[in-house]
Amino acid sequence: MLYLLDASVLITASNSYYSIDRVPEFWDWLSHVGSQDKVKIPLEIFEEIKDGSDVLSVWIKEDDNKGALLFPEEAEAALVSRVTDEGYAPDLTDDEVEKIGRDPFLIAYALVAPDERCVVTTEVSKPRRRRANRHLPDVCQTMGITCFNSFDFLKALNFSTSWNS
Repeated sequence: MLYLLDASVLITASNSYYSIDRVPEFWDWLSHVGSQDKVKIPLEIFEEIKDGSDVLSVWIKEDDNKGALLFPEEAEAALVSRVTDEGYAPDLTDDEVEKIGRDPFLIAYALVAPDERCVVTTEVSKPRRRRANRHLPDVCQTMGITCFNSFDFLKALNFSTSWNS
């Protein structure tokens, strides 16, 4: 399984339970599993993170981390359109398209091989939400894509702070 990370996974980890300066083992592990092609960050999501000036932005731009985690594929425009139309709504306004941001790209990458790819996000299901207000887990369900939260992801890949011992 290839785990495709939403920006929320890294941002939340960095800002709360796995800050880079306090739990460097997590970040080393993440780069390591990225280099094994188990975890990737699509370019559109990578750009959301790298454009900041915080510790996470600096970390993700380091050559080793960027090389390990940046997904080398380009999004298929037809799949991005399909996710937008079927997962959100076929008649989104420009404001709604801006609101959903780059999430359709993340799901489109998973759609290339739905039995082999999984989206990972901190967003939680809110099935009553509609159109641009839909959350990633609900859109993934609509599109037939597996979606994990951060902790299911860590469990699936057996993260431990002593992973490198």
